Amino acid sequence: MGTAMNPPSMSEAKTPTTRRRGRIQLLLIVLGVVGPMILATGMYKLQFWVPEGRSYHGELIGNGQTRADLGVQADEQRWQMLVTAPKDCAVDCQQLVYLARQIQIGLGRDAGRASHALATAQPLSSDYEAKLSREYPQLQRYPLDTAALSKATGDKAVPQLWIIDPHGNLVLRYDPSVKGKDLLNDLRHLLKLSNIG
Repeated sequence: MGTAMNPPSMSEAKTPTTRRRGRIQLLLIVLGVVGPMILATGMYKLQFWVPEGRSYHGELIGNGQTRADLGVQADEQRWQMLVTAPKDCAVDCQQLVYLARQIQIGLGRDAGRASHALATAQPLSSDYEAKLSREYPQLQRYPLDTAALSKATGDKAVPQLWIIDPHGNLVLRYDPSVKGKDLLNDLRHLLKLSNIG
């Protein structure tokens, strides 16, 4: 008498189905993790589905430019508000320098995480030089290479205020019409989000 064949157990019968289901689950997990990264990269590179609203007030600089591209050589390890003056530091420039100092004071306990600076292409008037020495003791001063600045900014010959991160990257740019409250809110927001500087 021959040996009786045992019918396959339930677990053996469902093996191909179980494997297929497991593969689908694995694929869904991978897509759930990698999919949003691919979508975000595509949105950034191809500029689609980009929200129209924004929470900052200056002009966002997202092209990898650094402080050196502006024609300023500095080694600052904190967030910096840098005023650039390609011509003489007249009324608009002086207003931005004043604003940068006031913003730093307005940061309160975070004031040590930021600095303010002035980069000029021309010598300052003796009166303004004396005022800076007397009233702006923490103001950092740098020479400005106007050729590099005009290349980086598209030949804008007006004073501008830049927010620069601790790695020297340009983050935001403001013209002389900027409101102090808007600038303070932008810088506070950056400091809140940043673990550097």
